Amino acid sequence: MNIIFMGPPGAGKGTQAERIVSEFHIPHISTGDAFRAAMKEGTPLGVEAKKFVDQGLLVPDEITVGIVRERLHQADCAQGFMLDGFPRTISQAESLDAILESMGTKIDAVIDLQVDRSFLLARLTGRRICKSCGSTYHVVFNPPAKENVCDKCGGELYQRSDDTEEKVGTRLDEYINKTAPLLDYYDRQGILRKVNGEQEINTVTAEINSILRGLK
Repeated sequence: MNIIFMGPPGAGKGTQAERIVSEFHIPHISTGDAFRAAMKEGTPLGVEAKKFVDQGLLVPDEITVGIVRERLHQADCAQGFMLDGFPRTISQAESLDAILESMGTKIDAVIDLQVDRSFLLARLTGRRICKSCGSTYHVVFNPPAKENVCDKCGGELYQRSDDTEEKVGTRLDEYINKTAPLLDYYDRQGILRKVNGEQEINTVTAEINSILRGLK
């Protein structure tokens, strides 16, 4: 199965993505990870991407799309994949459709975690992240067993500097404005699946799993 996982900052994508990977054994592909891998391996596109990253500039679409194309052709994607953070625009979505068509496949579903803005503000300002492994927690909704200590690796938890209410609000507005057309794009294709991300974590997981099992 080939899926795109979407949702605003703080919607719980990280937690749910881990569970999807564990349940369905498909790779979780984020553009950030794909960029880092390509740059580390020194691929031609990775070298080009690094030039922009080192200058703090946005990587052009043609390079981003090229890196995603290379990643989707790797062996672990043969049985499916979960894209996270790509596409971000209609242009990228159309490029993705063309890539998949050339591979004889397509996107089966777009999972959109929906969470109210006010709920997200409360959730994000209480978020804590492990310095060692990157696992995410929340002081109210998903606290660690021991305060400020990661359950998985024992690493120290911290609050991101951009998790203030003002900065969170700006990020949410930017996400909503940029992704609304993309959601419409996939809704017209009949593959958009909306999930209430304000539910209890296990309930959200069960709903996502039910959708994905229906694709098999």
